Amino acid sequence: MNNTISVTGLGIICSIGNNADSVLDSLRRGKSGVGPMKYLQSKHSYLPVGEVQLSNDQMKDILGIKDETPMSRTTLMGAIAIRQALEHAGITVEDLNGKRVALISGTTVGGMDLTENYYEQMKTDDSLLYLPKSNECGKSTEEMAEIIGLKNVQTCTISTACSSALNSIILGSEMLKRDEVDLVIAGGSEALSRFHLNGFNTLMILDKEQCRPFDDTRAGLNLGEGAAFVILEKNASHSLAYVAGYGNRCDAFHQTASSENGEGAYLAMKDALEMAGLQPGDIQYVNAHGTGTPNNDITESQSLKRIFGENMPEVSSTKAFTGHTTSASGSIEAVICILAMQNNFIPANLGWQNKIEGGIVPTLGNDNIVLENVICNSFGFGGNDSSMVISKSAPASSEEIVPDHFYKIVAEETVTDVEVLKELKEFVSPMESRRMGKLMKAAHLTSLRALKKAGIECPDAIITATSRGMLEISLQFLDDITAFGEELLKPTLFMQSTHNTLSSAIAIRTKCHGYNTTYSHGDESFEWAMRDAVRLIQTGKVNSVLVGSFDESTPSFSMIAERSGEQAPQEIFAKAIVLVKE
Repeated sequence: MNNTISVTGLGIICSIGNNADSVLDSLRRGKSGVGPMKYLQSKHSYLPVGEVQLSNDQMKDILGIKDETPMSRTTLMGAIAIRQALEHAGITVEDLNGKRVALISGTTVGGMDLTENYYEQMKTDDSLLYLPKSNECGKSTEEMAEIIGLKNVQTCTISTACSSALNSIILGSEMLKRDEVDLVIAGGSEALSRFHLNGFNTLMILDKEQCRPFDDTRAGLNLGEGAAFVILEKNASHSLAYVAGYGNRCDAFHQTASSENGEGAYLAMKDALEMAGLQPGDIQYVNAHGTGTPNNDITESQSLKRIFGENMPEVSSTKAFTGHTTSASGSIEAVICILAMQNNFIPANLGWQNKIEGGIVPTLGNDNIVLENVICNSFGFGGNDSSMVISKSAPASSEEIVPDHFYKIVAEETVTDVEVLKELKEFVSPMESRRMGKLMKAAHLTSLRALKKAGIECPDAIITATSRGMLEISLQFLDDITAFGEELLKPTLFMQSTHNTLSSAIAIRTKCHGYNTTYSHGDESFEWAMRDAVRLIQTGKVNSVLVGSFDESTPSFSMIAERSGEQAPQEIFAKAIVLVKE
């Protein structure tokens, strides 16, 4: 049975162009989109960013939206990219009637750009009660579907920090191989926000100048925004490119830093090559994660050297063009790879002049090269590392996915009482637990108890589900931004604000270098997590999976929910399940 996954359409909007043609032109001309802030209003206006050069109203006009209700740029940019992708594939919304379609999006901030502007008002203004829901990652995906007119489609949202969008394409490919859907729209969207900007600023990894990936003088990254989506089909009659292989692994080292040897990145690339049936020498180009931070660029260099040895293909990071578009970067850079493949060129690594000791030497561009196979890397906070092989021709052999294994649940633990969290001392020292928010404590307690009950020290995979992530921590960071005017902010709060913080923390605790992902799609999050876990076991990819469902509320969030006529969420809910192959 042939299982080739084709890219049949693409759409993109970012700081270097509002569509594929303009992005291609900027790449060929070496034109960066990183510059002064225009739409984002921040005290740190001296920091360069990669902004989409359209206002929210202009994007609404493009989409034909007449409603004056404020909308998130995350939603608007994503809807534009999706519409472009469908048009590029020659598909109308009507064509999708009767087909099994999935829309899978990756994001971390969701509608935070909107929430932060109305944060204080919504506490008292009932007309703004829709905002807390709009802030959720999954809501942005549903809003995109509504704008485009996609009905009766499965919507799913992945939130694994900067690897989110690439993981969305991976999930879409898996669903197609399993014949769960007929067509997938996969990618990611992320808007600039003061929340994100200040968060990265607290970590002291933002460059005050244009970033210089893989350069010895590199001083950090430039944040960007944008969206990109691809149309995926199985055994299509025509293809722009093929998703030949992919890998997702956890570095299991640190929440915001990579291990010295880049273990997670190495394993992800190794898995991607093996699935594609290729050798390292078959790769002509690597679009590196290449953020321009001191840590990433040297550790990614080490992982690349471990894969390729002395026969390094051409490597470049395109983040000096677009800025680091965080959760959207994987799909934006995958589209860039496809554009490069179709047009026989390699984008330059802008700003590079000085070799890092022990680092790779990136390319300054190549305008005359045939690209048969390329690797696209996307690495996120918590060591969520993903890699994808994109090929011009159909793979010689495609992965057979035969669901011929059974599973059983061998352990389950649930916590709904904050008082029970005191029992975490069974696994974690009081000194360490004091630095944890209550949801982090609950996730650890339930997960470690479930694993202990199952007799498993390290699971093969970790999958979490959360609607709102560590809400208490995120709201505290947002409160501090409001109270302190974007000054005196705590990096520890931002480090725990990403939705995949919980899954990565458990991976770090258990030293799990396996598959790791987080679903953040409202009430459906746990269902998606369980589907993924069952899929992994049934296809023989793993023998054990830890699945966690974690959410919390705060007094202010519960108050807003009640004013909306909804039942206030539980203060805390944590459930961990261990599945094993029979």
